[in-house]
Amino acid sequence: MQNRPENDTQRTQTRRVLISGTVQGVGYRDGFHRAALRFGVTGWVRNLRDGRVEAVIQGTSAALDSVIAWARRGPSMARVAAVEEWPAEGEHARAHPDFMRLPTP
Repeated sequence: MQNRPENDTQRTQTRRVLISGTVQGVGYRDGFHRAALRFGVTGWVRNLRDGRVEAVIQGTSAALDSVIAWARRGPSMARVAAVEEWPAEGEHARAHPDFMRLPTP
């Protein structure tokens, strides 16, 4: 039997995400946390002092795409201006084995 490479939609990936707009004080982190749990993603989310929200998410490509699609909408009180994402590297490549809401750094 020949080994086949893993399908990209099934391979685990880690992405760093920065969300800007009206995303603090509107339940955005709580909603992001619920979306991550719903789609089976691990990692963390936190507010940044500059008003953005930052997250590191790990899971299958399909699961990450679902969370990022949610991030572009956010909860009803949020006004998302931009969602930036890229492969996580260095200290940001470590996702928490569950999904955590971290304090503002």
